[in-house]
Amino acid sequence: MGSPEFAVPSLNALVEAGHEIVAVYSQPPRPAGRGKGERRTAVHERAEALGMEVRTPRTLRNEEEQARFRELNADLAVVAAYGLILPKPVLDAPRLGCINVHASLLPRWRGAAPIQRAILAGDDTSGVTLMQMDEGLDTGPMLMRHTLDIRGKNAGQVTEEMANLGARILVQWLDNPGPAEPQPIAGATYASKIDKAETQIDWSRSAAEIERQVRAFAPAPGAWFEANGERIKLFEAELTDRSAKPGEVLDDELTIACGTGAIRPLKVQRAGRAPMSREELLRGFQVPEGTNLT
Repeated sequence: MGSPEFAVPSLNALVEAGHEIVAVYSQPPRPAGRGKGERRTAVHERAEALGMEVRTPRTLRNEEEQARFRELNADLAVVAAYGLILPKPVLDAPRLGCINVHASLLPRWRGAAPIQRAILAGDDTSGVTLMQMDEGLDTGPMLMRHTLDIRGKNAGQVTEEMANLGARILVQWLDNPGPAEPQPIAGATYASKIDKAETQIDWSRSAAEIERQVRAFAPAPGAWFEANGERIKLFEAELTDRSAKPGEVLDDELTIACGTGAIRPLKVQRAGRAPMSREELLRGFQVPEGTNLT
């Protein structure tokens, strides 16, 4: 039971380890792109390529879907970034219950956006927790945890590393199941869903905070600022120790003053264009020294 690219390595690992997959559940296809054609999830695409039955209910709260799930007579449900709430009848249906591959070191960063929240908070380490699911939000007992160094990495890089790590520990645990350990109450934090308003850069914040914001939202949805009336996405930046009025462009390399310190963009994207280096941007898009960005 999974939807985005993060969940694909877990599906692959289960297949490669010889486990019998009785069905794959994923989010329904949704309109995407400029043509708004329906796009299937990464898990849906991979499962069909493997010749598996894929189910895409919009909810698991109705009795009909719960009955269909029970009829699978599954030993275990493996959940990784599925995106639907599993009600108690679903949690209880498999003989061994449901386990979840979660992208944080629980109890820190329970919830929808653990990778982005860890980067935004400046955490040096995060990791993956394999958890026995209960009715709470990522509150179930832990089966296995592995740590990952996330310093200097963006959300895309961390997601890929955690996806592979999660797949690895999932198969390790299935090969040699160990006892569950209750989550401690101390240190629990909630990783709320990312709001679009959070992606706009506020130059009054410190350069360190803005650099973390850039990494947390790369490659998508992308942190952004406005220059010359155009929205510029910022995917990579470096810190400098210069200072001036927040939002002021300090030189011809697009160094921008922040509340404390400054940043220098390294990789950017104009609307409707491919990502490019700062040098490529400035060849055809002048942002002179002394410009005040808002």
